[in-house]
Formats: sequence, structure tokens, C-alpha cells
Amino acid sequence: MTGMDARDTELKKELNATLQARRELGDDYESALVDSFMEKVDQRIDGAVERRLRRQLAEQQMVAARGARSPKSTDTFGERFGFGIVSLVLAIPLSAIGAGTAHLPGLLVSWVGIVGVNVVQAARTNPGLFRGWRNRAKDEDRWED
Repeated sequence: MTGMDARDTELKKELNATLQARRELGDDYESALVDSFMEKVDQRIDGAVERRLRRQLAEQQMVAARGARSPKSTDTFGERFGFGIVSLVLAIPLSAIGAGTAHLPGLLVSWVGIVGVNVVQAARTNPGLFRGWRNRAKDEDRWED
């Protein structure tokens, strides 16, 4: 079992325990249980982001030490695909929790967050992705003058 599989199993156990506690304790404790689970998910995400940033910083320092002009992108198709899959897998419980606690507004907030994370990831891995939109808007402004 790899490290990622162990963390996934641990998170599934946490979710199952939260759902079981919700069944046993009832609606009165739902908000506290959801907050507790989301804090654990946040910690997991923060840890993964921190590890990735440390790795990228170390790689940049290695490239700089070797005298290269710019670091090579470390994002492979597999990493981008994996990010998308993880995003969709996490969307299921987040949608259920959001819709269960706040109905449609909760569902919308959870999906805005999911889309936002994916937009940031897309912009990070493709720096010029949104530049075309800004340039088009500037061109349209020039035509209006």
C-alpha cells in the first residue's frame, strides 16, 4: 500500500466515522461534525500543497544551482489528470455535505469552490491560458474609443 493509498483509506475512514456519528447524534451535531471533517480535509490538502511546493522549490534551486535559465515544468499529463480525478471524487462528498446542510446554496458554494480550485490549477499549469481574454478585452476597448 503506497502512502497516497494509506491517506485515502484514512480519509474514507474519517468520512465513515463522521457519517456514523451524524446518524447516532442527530441533526443537532451535524454542523460541528461537518466542520470537523472539513478541517481534516483542509489539513490534508494543505499538507499536499506544502509538500508539492517544497518539492518544486527544491527542484528550482537545483536547476538554478546548475545554471539553467528556467526550471522545467514538473506537471505531466498524469498529474493534471490525477488532479482532475481527485477533484471530481472529492466533489461527491462535498456536494452531499453542502446540499445536506444548506440545500441549494450549500451545493452552489461547494461547486464554486471546486470550479475555483480547478481554474487556479489550470492557470498555474498553463500560465498563458487567460492572457488571451485580457488582450481581447483591451482590443475591444480600443475599438470603442
